[in-house]
Amino acid sequence: MERYDRLYALYDEFDAETIRAYQDLVDLFPPVDSRVALEYWESASDELAARKDDVRAAFDDGDTYAELVARASREQAFAALDLHAKYDRGVNVLVLDVDETLRSAGHTDNEIPRETLHLLTEFHEQGVPIVICTGQTLENVKGFLIQGLGNELVHSGNVSIVYEAGTGVFTPGHGPDTKQLLYEGLEDDVRGVFDDVRARVLSDAPEGIRQGCHLQGNEFNVTLKPNFETGSERARELIDDALRYELELLADCVEGATADHVRAFYADQDPEIAGVLADADQQPEDVTVPEDVRAVLERVDVAYYEADAAEIASRELNKVVGVQGAFDVLDVDDPFALVMGDSKSDLRVMEWVAEEDAGIAAAPDHASKRVLEHVWETDDLVFDEGAADEVLRTAWALNRLAEQ
Repeated sequence: MERYDRLYALYDEFDAETIRAYQDLVDLFPPVDSRVALEYWESASDELAARKDDVRAAFDDGDTYAELVARASREQAFAALDLHAKYDRGVNVLVLDVDETLRSAGHTDNEIPRETLHLLTEFHEQGVPIVICTGQTLENVKGFLIQGLGNELVHSGNVSIVYEAGTGVFTPGHGPDTKQLLYEGLEDDVRGVFDDVRARVLSDAPEGIRQGCHLQGNEFNVTLKPNFETGSERARELIDDALRYELELLADCVEGATADHVRAFYADQDPEIAGVLADADQQPEDVTVPEDVRAVLERVDVAYYEADAAEIASRELNKVVGVQGAFDVLDVDDPFALVMGDSKSDLRVMEWVAEEDAGIAAAPDHASKRVLEHVWETDDLVFDEGAADEVLRTAWALNRLAEQ
């Protein structure tokens, strides 16, 4: 209880909000060529140092508590202490989804906020590897990471990108292991299905889908995205149509399969897909899927992201496989990861670390229901949309407490 008592004293006896505001100003003040601005920053820096010195003088382990009060709110600090009491270790790797997790179309204008970027830099400076785990293409991810975090950090050898939801892993600075094309290890029959689907997905599409969607420029996965704002009603209608079309196309590309075979198989796998089919009166009943067809479909994943994307991917390649590949290259032998994400593909990673006692999970409050249920049932690390820094601050505080 002594540590809890110290935290109570810390946040009761010191003006934590003001100290944290000074710390944020010092950390995030934009570089401007102005003497007045520089004097303002120096004044804030001096005031911050003085207030942190007061905290240091009040506690035996003053440095830890001075940093805690400067970077974490009362709620975040106590959440961190609860996590340390439960797991008795800090986070030694970050596994982070991007879209609607680190950034949000609705709340951050699709940019990773400066607060979040700065915290990622802080973790990097402490030697914590960062694994960006996304369904996006490699080039897209590299571009905004370099823009936000800087070329030196991205190419430091301690950052890895799991792209296209696990079909490839890119870890700059690791020689022949820098880029792993995991899809090259798939058997020819499965790769043949993907080649056929990719060749036909736009040319065979109904006019409404062909004009309203575009094919994401993936190396392997086949992903249809709407030409309208993600989350809008028009995007929702298009992606629902695209999902139903992809199922029909997949049936044409799998020998011996019919559309009802494919619909029945994936409706049974995913209640959201079942709902999209039911909306169009396409959900089959009493359909037996032949074993040879089932054997192929069990290796092909169809993913539905409401009002965002309809995707055909390999079930053998997913974010878990990609993260494991990244850990191998980064030499993370005994991971205790903070996994942050919002979708079903992120849920697989969350469940994996839970099963292996290898980490904790966090999600934004608008994440899919199944993701939120998992996070609520584990450590309840749910954060506001566009505010990934809330959980990163908790993890940062956890690591400071673990160092004591």
